[in-house]
Amino acid sequence: MNICVFLSAADLEERYTAPARDFARRLGKAGHTLVWGGSDTGLMKVVADGVEEAGGRLVGVSVDFLAAKARPVADEMVITKDLAERKALLLAKSDAIVIMVGGTGTLDEATEILELKKHGRHTKPVVLLNTAGFYDGLEIQFRRMEEEGFLPRPLGELVHFAEDGAAALAYLEQDIASRG
Repeated sequence: MNICVFLSAADLEERYTAPARDFARRLGKAGHTLVWGGSDTGLMKVVADGVEEAGGRLVGVSVDFLAAKARPVADEMVITKDLAERKALLLAKSDAIVIMVGGTGTLDEATEILELKKHGRHTKPVVLLNTAGFYDGLEIQFRRMEEEGFLPRPLGELVHFAEDGAAALAYLEQDIASRG
């Protein structure tokens, strides 16, 4: 399975890097491919290293203005002209999406992927990995949107919240297997 991971390229504390490394190793050991923003810095590097060390494949999709930060060696690396093309290609190359901790770029990717799913533009499973309660506030906001009628579909059809990498990967594998 090709699993797209949206996440930060920042250097982060161990409370974020250790769970990311664990998820990456699980992904690689299970024989899955990481599809990610291609960066060789921060949390993106931690995850790419973990997947590679565990025997998984790496498919990077970077963007022209960040190409200097792209991982020098990956199974596949594509450089796009802009962020819109990058996001579209990340989605096209993936079977499932995991949203990990990140800043405004990650939040932009997450909301776009959920908006596309809401409108039926894709049916891929999406997991929001809530490491160390990072997305507690976002989950509350999404639930409010659902309760007050802002979502035309149940929240559970759009995104699954997972507390750790094992739960995230188990959900994705089950979802994909149920589709046949």
